[in-house]
Amino acid sequence: MSRIAARRRVTRLTAGERRTSRPDQLAVEEPLEIRVLGRPLAVTMRTPGSDFELAAGFLASEGVVRASDDFATARYCSGADADGANTYNVLDVTLAPGVAPPDPSLERSFFTTSSCGLCGKASIDAVRTSSSFEVAADDLVIDAETLVGLPEALRAGQDVFERTGGLHAAALFDGRTGEMLVLREDVGRHNAVDKVVGWALMNGRFPARGCVLMVSGRASFELTQKALMAGIPMLAAVSAPSSLAADLADEAGLTLVGFLRGRSMVVYSRPDRVVDAGLGDAAAPIR
Repeated sequence: MSRIAARRRVTRLTAGERRTSRPDQLAVEEPLEIRVLGRPLAVTMRTPGSDFELAAGFLASEGVVRASDDFATARYCSGADADGANTYNVLDVTLAPGVAPPDPSLERSFFTTSSCGLCGKASIDAVRTSSSFEVAADDLVIDAETLVGLPEALRAGQDVFERTGGLHAAALFDGRTGEMLVLREDVGRHNAVDKVVGWALMNGRFPARGCVLMVSGRASFELTQKALMAGIPMLAAVSAPSSLAADLADEAGLTLVGFLRGRSMVVYSRPDRVVDAGLGDAAAPIR
């Protein structure tokens, strides 16, 4: 069994029926300590896998790295368990020459949980991070027919969720063709997005202009900010956004789509990027 999912024997109960015992699979949750140049920066609770992408995406989201060349190398440090085996839960990143190390204010004073990517921030000012990329001028235009197909494509690619039912997912799509570029799963929705952002950084797709970030849950402020830090002009979610996410998207010129289910959606900002060719005019935006 991989470290992504773990087996556990469970008891299944249905009121009025005989209980049964059977093996089940759970999504693995383990800590990952991210160090930069040997100095501890943050600890996040994550599902093991794509850890280098997670670290790269985290650093991009925090504004530490802004291009693929800024992220030089990453390696696992020795972190032994009770049996002396490496846990692969400590990762040290080396930045390229000339790239400034993280400001001490970014250091997290405690764990970042799987549900919160902002936990441990030292101040309110540290929550909002300025992006190096301008998304308002991105010329992305996507047909509504393409957009409504993204949740199904996301769900079809969630292999570990299919086995455990316990993971969030994020995927990056080419807004012009609707092609899925990458999909990542994690117990933390912010980790799943960081893995996607890290993939973009490490594969020459940074900033991710003309792309759509699709997430399996709600659209929070932190996910909206991560999209902006990666230069992604559209964030789509199957559930609701928060008020602060909508405010940030509106301020930055990012298209924020929520309740993307079935054939419908709610567009909270920059609706001009979503067109409906089915109405007979591909240039007519949804209003």
